[in-house]
Amino acid sequence: MLYSEVLDSMTHGDGGSTVSVPEDWWQGRTLFGGIHVALCLRAMRAKVPPGIPVRVVQATFVAPATSESVFVRTRLLRTGKNAVHMEARTLEGDQVLCVVTAVFGSRRQSRIEVQPEQRPVHSEKPIDFKFLPGLSPSFTRHFTSRWLVGSLPFSGNPSRQAVIEIGMDDPAKTSEEHVLAIADSIPPVALSMLDTPVPGSSMTWTLEMLRDQVDDLSLQGWRLDAEITAGSHGYTHQSVMVWGPGGVPVALSRQCMVVFG
Repeated sequence: MLYSEVLDSMTHGDGGSTVSVPEDWWQGRTLFGGIHVALCLRAMRAKVPPGIPVRVVQATFVAPATSESVFVRTRLLRTGKNAVHMEARTLEGDQVLCVVTAVFGSRRQSRIEVQPEQRPVHSEKPIDFKFLPGLSPSFTRHFTSRWLVGSLPFSGNPSRQAVIEIGMDDPAKTSEEHVLAIADSIPPVALSMLDTPVPGSSMTWTLEMLRDQVDDLSLQGWRLDAEITAGSHGYTHQSVMVWGPGGVPVALSRQCMVVFG
């Protein structure tokens, strides 16, 4: 199923929201993190007044999902003059799988106007990622990826940085949920430092949106500038600048991940 089709198939009721996520949107033994958080955001959106952009999304991954059927329960934390704070939890029975909080905020008047500028990157030998059934994470079949800086996972490259061009296969208009998927589509830089395959998973993830509107952007021509800032005792810390087509600054991402090796 297309990404937008999965999101649009979510049904909302008094007790919560439900959706079935097919295998091609999984990552190993659990859901692809980008779609997991996006489902929480979509469920929260059903309770937020329309037209208020999401500003920050924070996720804690508690346990792996084991079923294609996902249940999301939302809770309004606070409504202020300009901001709405929401919480969403995905559940399997009594087990919490993921806890997501989001802040939706209307525009405010301010004299502060600062935007990051994308630095040019020249790559003589870009590396294209090719989806290999049975070896590549299932969700990666929906993306095109090209490494301009850095290397593919398990290549033994000591570089702490990666610059990756990303495209997403979906004819729908770009949404804030698409930004979540694109931002989480690349593997941790730490995996490129290793020379043998090992598992890894995200523990926490924060995405800060820098743009009110994204439906005017194509789903092709994105660029992720990633850097591992620290790593020890099995925990790594990575930041990612998310650029839209033409170098438009869209989001800032920060993740704490576990690498088992």
